[in-house]
Amino acid sequence: MSDDVLSRLAATIRARRAETAEKSYTRQLLEAGPERCAKKLGEEAVETVIAGVNQSDDALRAEAADLLYHLLVLLEARGVAFDEVLAVLESRTGQSGLAEKAARTS
Repeated sequence: MSDDVLSRLAATIRARRAETAEKSYTRQLLEAGPERCAKKLGEEAVETVIAGVNQSDDALRAEAADLLYHLLVLLEARGVAFDEVLAVLESRTGQSGLAEKAARTS
């Protein structure tokens, strides 16, 4: 599997802005706005947590995929480029998670 599947998915989500809402669930979410997209992300997060605690590995994989998709839709709805999120992650690479958290709270 390609490492850039999330970047390709983000590009597909961006392209869905040009689709009609009747043919594209993604477009329906984008038209509903960031609040609706955030609500769906929250629902998927809860489902992922539940799958992580007491469901099969297959269920967890499926819910994690849904969670990532809805995160990318929310980013698109807000106009935040996925590459910008990746840049933040890259800037944290090589840094202790505890040190990074301490830097954010100070």
